[in-house]
Amino acid sequence: MKSHETFTLIEEITRLDGSKYMEISDMVQNGRAELAVERGLIKQVRILQLNIAHTPHVQAYEDYVNENYDMPAEDFKTFQEWEKPAEMQKEVDAILHENHIG
Repeated sequence: MKSHETFTLIEEITRLDGSKYMEISDMVQNGRAELAVERGLIKQVRILQLNIAHTPHVQAYEDYVNENYDMPAEDFKTFQEWEKPAEMQKEVDAILHENHIG
């Protein structure tokens, strides 16, 4: 379902192979990640920081995700990792830096 997500948190996601990545997200998406853990689609998700400031970097990444991805229905069978082109990875890196993570 298409929705407009407002990002408010940073989470760490552990893939099945044990590798980890940071994601900028919100409570609804975090809930989907928790379901993915229960369904064995990813190993772990943990919130690293809540209530992040809504900076221009967050807005840019939020716009990208909202334009390119849909909120998964609760009956999803695969976990979709958001691909980050180089420009968007720079935005995520800036968000992590702003929040003293990484």
